[in-house]
Amino acid sequence: MFSILIPTWNNLPFLKLCVESIRQNSVFEHQILVHVNDGSDGSLQWVKEHLPQYSYSDTNIGICKAVNALTPYIKNEYVVFMNDDMYALPGWDKALLDEIAKLDTDCFMLSSTMIEPYNTKNACVIVADYGRDASTFDEQKLLGEFKILPKNDWSGSTWPPNVVHKKWWLAVGGYSDEFSPGMSSDDDFAMKMWQAGCRTYKGVAASRVYHFISKSTGRITRNDGRKQFMQKWGIKQSAFHKYYIHRGSPYRGKLTPPVAWRNLISKIEAQITLAIGK
Repeated sequence: MFSILIPTWNNLPFLKLCVESIRQNSVFEHQILVHVNDGSDGSLQWVKEHLPQYSYSDTNIGICKAVNALTPYIKNEYVVFMNDDMYALPGWDKALLDEIAKLDTDCFMLSSTMIEPYNTKNACVIVADYGRDASTFDEQKLLGEFKILPKNDWSGSTWPPNVVHKKWWLAVGGYSDEFSPGMSSDDDFAMKMWQAGCRTYKGVAASRVYHFISKSTGRITRNDGRKQFMQKWGIKQSAFHKYYIHRGSPYRGKLTPPVAWRNLISKIEAQITLAIGK
């Protein structure tokens, strides 16, 4: 069904949870592909022992180059990008496939809905604390309660786990290496899909994963993704979220481009921001 791309960087306890949750809680069998960055914590050896296919770099090359390194191994029709600090909940895959079956196009972006342990002011997630690391993770409580946590379908899919058709993954070139190690790479990929004609950006409430939150990003030297996005696309990420994909709003179907005057204002705002360096 899916080819699932998972970049990892010395996060072995989380990687084990992630891979095991996919195997235990998926309705269908999927191809799991992991790129190991560094792997000195034992994750390289674990992947060698538990997965038939993987890629490896002896240093951390970031998520963009990592998922692109896995692209040659993709064999299934749909490509999922998932973080290594996520736990896939029962039926996560069937809910996404059920949504795909309803669509009249193969040019789409769908996301699972994340459950996170604390409030980051993200309107697209469910806030409920079942542990903040592998040692405190209350798996059984989560499995008993995740279905009853209230959430409706939402607009603005960019975050992993996200799924696209392999045809479009290849057409837009996967994630952009220039955004390495990865800040704003999700939005850049979503904009590349928009430019390719995608108008379906749906967060699926019935597809759920638990997300431990930023177990790698706190250790990296971050790229200035916000500035790179403006330079590349001519608008701010916030404008893309609000006027293009309506992130966090209730899902109401296919999107339409912003009106011409709104798009012009967004471009002027980005130019001013870049000019004054804020």
